[in-house]
Amino acid sequence: MPDMVLEMACPGPVCGVDEAGRGPWAGPVSAGAVILDPARVPPGLDDSKKLTAKAREALEIEIKQHAIAWGVGFASVEEIAELNILHAAGLAMCRAIEALSVTPVYALVDGNYRFKLPCEVKTVVKGDSISCSIAAASILAKVARDRLMVEMDNLYPGYGFAGHKGYHAQIHVEALRTLGPCEIHRRGWEPVRLALIERGELVD
Repeated sequence: MPDMVLEMACPGPVCGVDEAGRGPWAGPVSAGAVILDPARVPPGLDDSKKLTAKAREALEIEIKQHAIAWGVGFASVEEIAELNILHAAGLAMCRAIEALSVTPVYALVDGNYRFKLPCEVKTVVKGDSISCSIAAASILAKVARDRLMVEMDNLYPGYGFAGHKGYHAQIHVEALRTLGPCEIHRRGWEPVRLALIERGELVD
């Protein structure tokens, strides 16, 4: 389980940062940033992918109630197309850090890519399984994006966004064929691009 060892080794306020939604065919990429209070770390923090939706939602409440500061940021489908998914994820991380009510000195970032962020960066491979702050950030990012995709399901019915959140699923494949891509589809993604070609809306 993750702990606070890395956080305690950093001088000054340190935030954990993680993203959600790099792989889906539709929707924005999100990021969370969290500065935890070492004396009030919610029990059960872990990599968001290892938790059930119910557990993530319960922990989201605990994190927001007990953290010193927290923030969530998004980068849109248009920004993903303009910047590429990696740099769009970095933009979402910047926005999450900028949303914090306390300015961090260090950011512990999941992965091995050193994004240009508003503070010093320390990358942590598999950080959401190592650092409580990164795990908390992964939970906020995941819950925020999932919630948004449920809203998108109401705006764009037929694709099943509330269920698969924009990822690969049979209902999603079939909807792309029958309905075609909608406004929140990532048109540079291969399954979406192929659907556009099949419908004659894009020349290969």
